[in-house]
Amino acid sequence: MAIIIDGKTIGLQIREEVQQRAAALKVQGVTPCLAVVLAGEDPASLSYVTAKEKALAEAGMESRDIRLPAATTEAELLSLIAALNSDTAVHGILIQLPLPKHINEDRVITAMDPAKDVDGFHPVSVGNMVLGRPGFLPCTPHGVLVLLRKLRIPLSGAHAVVIGRSNIVGKPLANLLARRDVNATVTVCHTGTKDLARHTLQADIVIAAAGSPGLIKAEMIQPGVVVIDVGVNRVPDLTKAKGYRLCGDVDFESVKEKAGFITPVPGGVGPMTIAMLLQNVMQAAEVQYE
Repeated sequence: MAIIIDGKTIGLQIREEVQQRAAALKVQGVTPCLAVVLAGEDPASLSYVTAKEKALAEAGMESRDIRLPAATTEAELLSLIAALNSDTAVHGILIQLPLPKHINEDRVITAMDPAKDVDGFHPVSVGNMVLGRPGFLPCTPHGVLVLLRKLRIPLSGAHAVVIGRSNIVGKPLANLLARRDVNATVTVCHTGTKDLARHTLQADIVIAAAGSPGLIKAEMIQPGVVVIDVGVNRVPDLTKAKGYRLCGDVDFESVKEKAGFITPVPGGVGPMTIAMLLQNVMQAAEVQYE
């Protein structure tokens, strides 16, 4: 039976540390501030934004909530970003994705000042990450790495199999795990991978970030493996009030009987993502103040 990884508790420890740093900066007359921009009314995005804003308030930070109609033009959004870039009271900018289809996400992300890119999506942030230079790391991949380190999971020389190659999770996570200070051997699997189980059965650490409910089964892992489930999927469930339930990319019930460690969904990686966002906002505020 696997040890269930409590991302809530570890995330809360990080949030408490951030809260103390925010209080110290407030003494200097500076309140860390994140501008959260949401265009449209996507229910999942609205839920994510609400959770982030609540976390900011609990950490003693300011959240500048900017809600835009779905019909907002790309030019209008770019103009808003330019204003936020030059606003010294705003230390971080978060553009909630996905944006309405008529807006070019790459153009919007690139328009942000890299010094305020607390999501770590700007090309400058990505370049710094790849080169191992100081800068903002994307929240979910960084959260996974911190989770593994907090649990003292051996990483140097470990074989980590990352399933998924998104720009938000898969690619940056593979890069972070392969960096010298982590030193894991990384295999990246995706929709073009033949015989996925052949790779996962060789892994010391399996990280599922494919967006495919129940993709990883017990027969696909070796005993004692560390399983990190990044997937958050809504599947129909008429027994629930909302008509759906959340599940990950891992068949939790079967895999937990065989793995050494496993993250639940929800309550695993999700709280770490929020914690790392707060840490990035804090870092941005401290650097800009200095």
